[in-house]
Amino acid sequence: MIRLYDYWRSSAAYRVRIALNIKGVSYEQVPVNIAPGADEQRSAEYRAVNPQMRVPSLEVDGLRAGQSTAIFEWLEETYPDPAILPVDPWERLQARSFTNTIACDIHPLNNLAVLSTLRGEFGADDAVVTRWYHDWIRRGFEALESFAAAQGKGDFLFGDAPTIAEITLVPQIANARRFDMDLSAFPALQELDRACLELDAFKKASPQANKPS
Repeated sequence: MIRLYDYWRSSAAYRVRIALNIKGVSYEQVPVNIAPGADEQRSAEYRAVNPQMRVPSLEVDGLRAGQSTAIFEWLEETYPDPAILPVDPWERLQARSFTNTIACDIHPLNNLAVLSTLRGEFGADDAVVTRWYHDWIRRGFEALESFAAAQGKGDFLFGDAPTIAEITLVPQIANARRFDMDLSAFPALQELDRACLELDAFKKASPQANKPS
């Protein structure tokens, strides 16, 4: 039994939903409402699942772990086919580097806890928060655009199938659009996003497909 502790709008949870769908792994979703005012991640019940009080968390036969990119690695080791990492060792490094630019540099500075702190402790208004959000995405996307524009091995960065790089990119682009960011400077990234969103694994993982009724 695999359970995914999930929030429909969390980009980190979105990544894991995509990866699970690509792998064809069946899982049960356990919603955790992290929206301000609900704050279910702070409950004693969820803290017992994930002491970091973040989503996603994966539970497998009673064992639990968080962190989306670590979950990617476990999935690849446990369900190797279809692969979400390139075969070539150097390309695997490049895919991880692309992924970590988003997961380690962009996303942590723009997650809900940081934005709430900017508002609550530093008095930032919506305009300032939006400028902060856009700036950190722009810095990371400029580097990723340069890399993506130089690739030419297929529809995706490393050939004819998406890897952890695209799996991490698509949710970050969705977040950028939600914050009304102009993405015209990133045509290669947008083309990757379009290609991915034609695939069922990405469609079924989208926030729109997982929004509570």
